[in-house]
Amino acid sequence: MRNELKLPAIEVKQSPGRTLYTFAIDGKLVPKFAAISRVRRKDDGGLVGYQRPEVLSHIDEIRNYLESSAPMVPNAVVVAFDSRVKFKPDTKAATSPYSRFGVLTIPIEEDAPDERKPGFVVDGQQRLAAIREAQIDSFPICMTAFITDDVSQQTEQFILVNSTKPLPKGLIYELLPGTNARLPSQLDRRRLPAVLLERLNLDTGSPLHKLIQTATNPQGLIKDNSILRMLESSLSDGVLYKFYSEDGAADVEKMLNVLHAYWAAVKAVFSAAWGLPPKKSRLMHGAGIISMGFLMDTISDRFREREYPSAGQFASDLIPLKDICQWTTGSWDFGSGVHRKWNELQNTSKDIELLTNFLMAQYKNRVWLVAESSSRGKNVKQARAR
Repeated sequence: MRNELKLPAIEVKQSPGRTLYTFAIDGKLVPKFAAISRVRRKDDGGLVGYQRPEVLSHIDEIRNYLESSAPMVPNAVVVAFDSRVKFKPDTKAATSPYSRFGVLTIPIEEDAPDERKPGFVVDGQQRLAAIREAQIDSFPICMTAFITDDVSQQTEQFILVNSTKPLPKGLIYELLPGTNARLPSQLDRRRLPAVLLERLNLDTGSPLHKLIQTATNPQGLIKDNSILRMLESSLSDGVLYKFYSEDGAADVEKMLNVLHAYWAAVKAVFSAAWGLPPKKSRLMHGAGIISMGFLMDTISDRFREREYPSAGQFASDLIPLKDICQWTTGSWDFGSGVHRKWNELQNTSKDIELLTNFLMAQYKNRVWLVAESSSRGKNVKQARAR
């Protein structure tokens, strides 16, 4: 059965193409027309929704307050409506350059599944859950809404509203690839790394397929922030930087090609340490991922005449380091009397720098200098032959 809610509302024009509607509504009625779009992955890997799971302890606190003698909740709940929701202005009411009164009509379909409801909650999930559970007959709340059929706009508003609140950063980073709008600079810088992380985690041919721990892949082994830091470093001044065009556009596919080649080589060379929890393998730990990312850039620099090394070339350069990498057992000998048990390496700047410098020095001594010496000897022989 289809019904309609007709609510007095104020339309506010904030900027070209950006219109808000503010009105009052009984919070108990909101679940009839607005759903909580919790973030999850579809079977094909696509991201659906953008909300965090309900925090039960927080909801209980709000519910207890609502059941007290004189509760007040001044903050507005934010909802995104699709175009089925209509606003009809009151031509007789007073107006201003940026606002006018009217009636907002919201269609309601009894027992409709969440995906068919015209509204999605952008902010206020916990408050609405508390109102739903509270032993009260009704509770009027303020609501602000905008109308769009573009899910990316809903996601962008969710990120902007929640980026300054206690919200898991991993959830925001996982949502970034589906956005296009201008975001705060810190988030904007992480958009491309987030795109690469998503592809590394979801592409079936990726050596890191389903290994990165995210909001929708909590069983992953490698912390998303470790991968993001590795990618950001390479995008800043490593091999991935090569794949920006003059106008600043990124060639994501070429970036993924080099990432696939390198991490496939790491997986093959250090197979005994690959795919284990970080507590059992420091290769899958933040210190290992970030330091090996620096090594990826160094190896690529040796093959500077090529766009990037092949998986085989990466592997050939990694093999000489195999015996000095204590990812799962033993102790690292960092020289100058510095020894660390394999599991004492921590995800700190100091330990990451220690491990990175060690791997770089060992690589240059065991591979780079040997290769250069061999190349010089070959050139001398060719010159004598002439």
